[in-house]
Amino acid sequence: MTATDSLSTGAAPPDRMRRPGWFLPLLRRVHFFAGLLVGPFILVAALSGALYALTPTLEKAMYAHELTASTTRTGTPLADQISAAEAYVGGGTPVAVRPAPAPGDTTRVMFADDSLPESTTRAVFVDPATTEIRGDLPAYGTSGALPLRHWISDLHRSLHLGDVGRWYSELAASWLGIVALAGLGLWVARVAVQRRHRRRAARPARGYRRLSGWHSGLGVGVVIGALFLSATGITWSTYAGAHVADLRAVVGGATPALMTSIDGSSGGDDHAHHGGAHEAPTTADTSGFDDVLALARTADVDSRDVEIRPPAGDGMAWVVQEVHRSFPTEVDAVAIDAETMRVSDRVDFDDYPLLAKLSRWGVDLHMGTMFGLANQIVLFVLAIGIAALVVLGYAMWWKRRPTRGLATAPARGVLRHAPWWGTAAVLAAAVAIGLMLPLVGFTLAAFVVVDVLLGWRARRSATAARGEVDAR
Repeated sequence: MTATDSLSTGAAPPDRMRRPGWFLPLLRRVHFFAGLLVGPFILVAALSGALYALTPTLEKAMYAHELTASTTRTGTPLADQISAAEAYVGGGTPVAVRPAPAPGDTTRVMFADDSLPESTTRAVFVDPATTEIRGDLPAYGTSGALPLRHWISDLHRSLHLGDVGRWYSELAASWLGIVALAGLGLWVARVAVQRRHRRRAARPARGYRRLSGWHSGLGVGVVIGALFLSATGITWSTYAGAHVADLRAVVGGATPALMTSIDGSSGGDDHAHHGGAHEAPTTADTSGFDDVLALARTADVDSRDVEIRPPAGDGMAWVVQEVHRSFPTEVDAVAIDAETMRVSDRVDFDDYPLLAKLSRWGVDLHMGTMFGLANQIVLFVLAIGIAALVVLGYAMWWKRRPTRGLATAPARGVLRHAPWWGTAAVLAAAVAIGLMLPLVGFTLAAFVVVDVLLGWRARRSATAARGEVDAR
């Protein structure tokens, strides 16, 4: 949009040309075109996000049998529970184990399964008191999402279209913040004008004015939430997310990585959002799980929600990771030398850089796990509000259309009336945003090309019409 105005040369109507200022017309054009063209992507992301916001609670209800033990009695040793799961699946070493977090919960024993998609494990749910097998389900990534939540999550992220489908969600997240900021700027300017001239509504708003009032009021109500969802959604997008990770690393805000090899090499970033694969372990004695967990407890890994991963190969360490995502966040992790049974490395959440903490909290808020049901309800209402904004925007566009054809866009060429520093600032911002958010850059370039072609066609039509009049 910004570059569109700088490159387009179509003439604006004389009454508009005489209007002072250039920045507000620029915001109006950005808001109009971005909302019109990217609105469908934002609408789909908002509706699927509203559904996803409730999945942590829906998951507990749908899989209550698997997640709930038959009794709250004291559990058997973890080794016995793992042995029962191994017997159920026909042998093999689990890639991870999540002990029952509280009385009445089941233990989750996870196995690698080549028949399952990437980053997905086979989770066997064991009653800690009786070692009864309560269920067998695929679980996705470090979040441990079960089939319902994973299906809805994949719908929200990629429309079940794989990597190509992720472009849609990145496009929606990238443009959402820009559209929201442009709309907020227009609202502030309108309120300032109304106060300056002390305007008051002489009659009840109808038609377009009523829709515009609803759109503006709702937009102001959800703008902070929309900016938050845009920023946090970008962090795990394909292209912009990689740039965010690089920027965090440059400024010292990367998430600390636990050293999982005995020689001190890193096992990678455990700060996975939706995914994260478990490496296939070497053969591990089931009794080792109890010993490792007991040692981790003495090392202040004291959350009730933990995951134990056996060594992934020779010279590798056991890992005990807290996976408690509700506030207060507990994601401490320790690596334990399998030979000496001593802690070889640790990463504590208290030692995370501020940016890493903010990223962790932002992701958990975005996923609805930080404050439980209250968090999920707020996300649901926010997502529905964003979807309503898109619908109201299209309704306004439809109301303003001529009898035939489409609604008239805000006049092009506003940057021709801007001071040099204004034009330079807009172009610099457009380039910076395009580099940081590549899909914004690509779509922006496409809008420029289309707008230039439309302006060229309009000038040709106007020239031809004048020629016909002169000929007469």
